[in-house]
Amino acid sequence: MSSTALHDLGVAQLAAELRARRVSAAEAARHFLDRAKAHQNLGAYVSIDEDATLAQARAQDAAIAAGTAAPLAGVPIAHKDIFVTRDFPSTAGSKMLAGYRSPFDATVVTKLAEAGCVTLGKLNCDEFAMGSANENSAVAPVGFDAPAPVRNPWNAERIPGGSSGGSAVAVAARLAPAVTGTDTGGSIRQPASFCGITGIKPTYGRASRYGMIAFASSLDQAGPMARSAEDCALLLSAMCGPDPDRDSTSLDVPAEDFSAKLGDSLDGLRIGIPAEFFGEGLADDVRAAVDGALKEYEKLGAKLVPISLPRTELSIPVYYVIAPAEASSNLSRFDGVKFGHRAKDYTDLVDMYKKTRAEGFGDEVKRRIMIGTYVLSHGYYDAYYLQAQKIRRMIAQDFQQAFQQCDLIAGPVAPSVAWKLGEHGSDPLADYLADIFTLPASLAGLPGMSVPAGFGAHGMPVGLQLIGSYFQESRLLNAAHRLQQATDFHLRTPGGI
Repeated sequence: MSSTALHDLGVAQLAAELRARRVSAAEAARHFLDRAKAHQNLGAYVSIDEDATLAQARAQDAAIAAGTAAPLAGVPIAHKDIFVTRDFPSTAGSKMLAGYRSPFDATVVTKLAEAGCVTLGKLNCDEFAMGSANENSAVAPVGFDAPAPVRNPWNAERIPGGSSGGSAVAVAARLAPAVTGTDTGGSIRQPASFCGITGIKPTYGRASRYGMIAFASSLDQAGPMARSAEDCALLLSAMCGPDPDRDSTSLDVPAEDFSAKLGDSLDGLRIGIPAEFFGEGLADDVRAAVDGALKEYEKLGAKLVPISLPRTELSIPVYYVIAPAEASSNLSRFDGVKFGHRAKDYTDLVDMYKKTRAEGFGDEVKRRIMIGTYVLSHGYYDAYYLQAQKIRRMIAQDFQQAFQQCDLIAGPVAPSVAWKLGEHGSDPLADYLADIFTLPASLAGLPGMSVPAGFGAHGMPVGLQLIGSYFQESRLLNAAHRLQQATDFHLRTPGGI
C-alpha cells in the first residue's frame, strides 16, 4: 500500500490498489464510513447502513480473490437520495417519502454495482432535487435530530450548491471517492463548481432515468461527480447505456469507454467563448479564474473563438415554466393513497389529499407545483407552456449554430462563488438567477461539465463549464483531463479535512 491516505486516492488509483490486493474492499469501506462519521457536521449523508455496505465490500473482496472482479471492484461510492435503493431508504430529501424503502434499485445504481462499486450510503439533496443551495432538504442528516442544510467544506458558513449538494460535499471533504448526482438545470455542475470538484452531465438519455425519482422528466439526467475527469470517465462508462424496456427516454446508444481518448492532443481544438456568458452580472473573481483556465487551454494548443448564444437570458423564464409544469405532473402521485406520507386526521378523501400534500411538501416544492399547475391550466397552456417549448427549441438551435464555429463551448458555471447560508433568505428568484449559465445546455439536452479552475473571493472554488454537442462526452472529458494535467486545482483539499 502506498503512503498516500486512502481518502486521498482517486477512483482510478483506488481501483488499482484494490485489484493488486494492497488494500481490501472491506478496509476501504470502513475507512470512508469512519470519515463520514467524523465529518457528519457537514450534513452530507442522510442514510448509512454499515452492515449493508460491509456485506457488499466482502462480496467484492471474494470476487477479487477469485479473479472474477469487475473494473471498479471494491471502489466505494455514495448515491444522491434521488435514486431508489433496496438497501437504503429513498426519500428524495422530502418528508413525503420519509422512511420509504424501494423494492428495486435504480438502473444507475445497478450498473455501478455490476461494475463492482460498494455503496456507502445516501446523500443529502434539495427536496425532490428542487433548489440551488441544498437548503431545501426536509430530511435530518446522519448525526442530526432535525433537517439541516448541507455545509460547504471550504467554508462551513456557505452553501455547497444544489440540488446535488450532499454529493459534492462528500467528494470535496473526501467522505467518498465518487458519487452520483442528477442535473435538471445545473444540479451537478453548480455544486461541483462551488465545492471544487469535477462533475459531468451526459447527453440527455445517455444514462437511464429508471429509478430516479422524477422532477422534470424531459430535463433530469444522472451523472458522476468525483475529483478528476479521469475518475468521471470511468464512472460514466459504467453508468451509461440503453435501457429501453424500463425508461422510454433512454437513448438506443451503446455504452462507451469514455477513458479511451484521455490524453489526446488539444492542438487545433476550437473553444467557443459566448459573449452572453461574460457580460454584466459575472463577478470579477469568477471571470479572473475562468480567464486563467482559458489561457491554459491556449498554451495546450486550443484556439479561442468568439461565439454568441443570443437566447441565454430567456433560459431562466423558459426553464421555470417547463420544469415546474413537469414537476406538477410528476408529483401528483404523492397523494397519501398508495405510499409515502399520509395525514393522520382528515374528514374525507379530498381533505386527506389536501392535508397530506400540505404536510408532506416543503415551501419550494409547493411553489413549483403551483406554478406548474397554473401554466398547464386551461387558457394558459398556449400562452406559457407552449411558448416556452418553442423558445426551448430555439435555444437548442443556437447551440447547433455555434457548434459550426467551434468544437466545445467554455465559460463560467455560475455568476459568483458560493454564497452564505441563508443569504438569499425567502427570495427564490436569487437562487433561480444563479442558474443562468447552466440552464441553456440542460434545455438543449447537451452534455456539460464543471472543472475546477481556481479560487475566487473568500478562498472559495470556481469551476469552468465545458459544453459539448450531442454525444461528445469523450471530447469534453479529454479537454478537462488535459487541463487537470496542467493545473492542480482538482487536487486541493479544504482546510481541516
